[in-house]
Amino acid sequence: MILVFGGTTEGRIAIKKLEEAGNPYYYSTRGDEQEVVLHHGTRLIGAMDVEQLKAFCQEHAIKLLIDAGHPFAEVLHQTVAEVATTLDIPAIRFERIFPPRDPGIIWCDDYADAIQQVQQHNVKRLLALTGVQTISKLKPLVDKGIDCYFRILNRESSLKIAHENGISDEHILFYGTEHNNHLLDIAPFDAMITKESGVSGGFQEKVNEAKEQGMQVFAICRPATSPVFHTVNGEHGLRRMVEKLLPEFYPLHSGITTGTCATAAAIAAMYQIDGQHPQAVPVILPDGESIHVEVHYGDNYAYVLKDSGDDPDITKGIEIRASVELIPNDTPITPEDQVDDDHLLPRILIRGGEGIGRITLPGFDYPPGSAAINKVPRQMIRQNLRLFQYNGQSLLVTISIPAGTEIAHKTFNPRLGIVGGISVVGVSGIIQPFSIEGFINSIKKCMNVAKAMGCQHLVLHSGAMSEKILQERHPDLPTQAFVEYGNYIGEALRLANEMKFQEITIGIMLGKAVKLAEGHLDTHSREATMNKDFIKEMMREAGCSKDTWLLADNLNMARDLISLLPQKELNAFVAVVLRHCYEHCAPLLTKGKLNLEYVQLSRDTTPRFSGSTNGGTKENNNKENII
Repeated sequence: MILVFGGTTEGRIAIKKLEEAGNPYYYSTRGDEQEVVLHHGTRLIGAMDVEQLKAFCQEHAIKLLIDAGHPFAEVLHQTVAEVATTLDIPAIRFERIFPPRDPGIIWCDDYADAIQQVQQHNVKRLLALTGVQTISKLKPLVDKGIDCYFRILNRESSLKIAHENGISDEHILFYGTEHNNHLLDIAPFDAMITKESGVSGGFQEKVNEAKEQGMQVFAICRPATSPVFHTVNGEHGLRRMVEKLLPEFYPLHSGITTGTCATAAAIAAMYQIDGQHPQAVPVILPDGESIHVEVHYGDNYAYVLKDSGDDPDITKGIEIRASVELIPNDTPITPEDQVDDDHLLPRILIRGGEGIGRITLPGFDYPPGSAAINKVPRQMIRQNLRLFQYNGQSLLVTISIPAGTEIAHKTFNPRLGIVGGISVVGVSGIIQPFSIEGFINSIKKCMNVAKAMGCQHLVLHSGAMSEKILQERHPDLPTQAFVEYGNYIGEALRLANEMKFQEITIGIMLGKAVKLAEGHLDTHSREATMNKDFIKEMMREAGCSKDTWLLADNLNMARDLISLLPQKELNAFVAVVLRHCYEHCAPLLTKGKLNLEYVQLSRDTTPRFSGSTNGGTKENNNKENII
């Protein structure tokens, strides 16, 4: 049993990750203002002191504590740390992501220090964004004649606290009003004071706005985290730490991608240059959070043993190496290096060594001849290594996988035109454990949450990239309305139909679309492959030229058509593909409107086909929406 302390953005994320397990847990908040939907969790409201928390943990056999409270909730942090130590219960601190401390900001150790600093800088008019509970701590500034304005939530309880501290209505500003949009224009403030509240607390936005207005910024430093806690700062790190400390909670465990392994090995190789050999290194993932990855060392290289979790991954356990050399900035650049930001000085050149495949066909992130190290892993390596100080010299990073050549023939790489080894891949940096039943159950859980949140319009997508694009198209929909189907379009539609969503949008990319158009409701490669003859049939139906038909014979991936087809023919072809997709999807619905939206990652075009269904018919009532 797990007990989570929340009431924050991090609390919501913790709920989302724990719900994936399907096991019970407790979610505790100080007040009842935060609205959350729990399917497997039990809500607790009200603060607990040390003795109350100890009693609760013993009575309910709590095996893990998660503190996802506000960074400045010091009493909560101390209470959880003391109980964890006394009862010998492991504790996780779900911290926020914090940007590096800006030297242009005046950093204050606490509120007493802040009062002294504000006075020393001769501030006459101050904007305080530190929250209603801190008004009493800043009241000495008001008493000393400094004109202070306080921004608070527009709640009766907050107003009461402000008034009790002698703050007049003229000196109170509310969140979520016109004042919030032009907060800094209403008075010539000399300075702003805020808390180091992290990325999710909007810290950088507040600082940027103040600087634009020429204001001096004072910031209260966040409290130090107790060493009792295992600290994480994102959803992936949270799940992996829960898997480590309470292995039985999740039926299946997550893993890390080859891209994350390569990045961790490169980071360790940088430490090795300085004679350091840490057992684990922090890796910043694409979403900005950090996780720690265990590393090992060889002669002039570092390596990671691939952790695939419970995913049946052929690369599980293999050794992924990295070596790093300091090189002069005028080192000649090979054609392989002419990618990303290699033109910047100092450069970070990334090359493939033993066991890394070579790209031989167009259509990938990089040109033929390049090492098969995808764009996101390259970006991860550069982002993480740029945090090191290396005296302005450039770096040459070589990634190698000794077993790569041997296992490459067991992958799809040869079919994709990648020869001589395997690829270094990964978009999120994390591998979600594979299980058809588990995946479909997770789809159902996500839909349950969406329904419980009152969502009537459900958007089904294939993964992170398509979700981002669809969210931009549907900015009015909440996050819960977007549910990943992976490859299981048919199962997702059946579940959505059972839950009677009024409108269902399916976002699909061309690779899955050509499979679905042929009737494959499960688009996984083990169930369906790209049928070139059927693609040619759809080309003829779209009115494409005979020369275009011939392109299908040499297709490596369906998405290559995006760059190969003339724009007019591409639009016509996509419309035909989506019409066929619609014909296979529509019968799965007995109620509600069905939309198909084509998600394209290159060329500035987004063809769309939209239709509605009633009673399982294939009737298309919106043919004018073909673009």
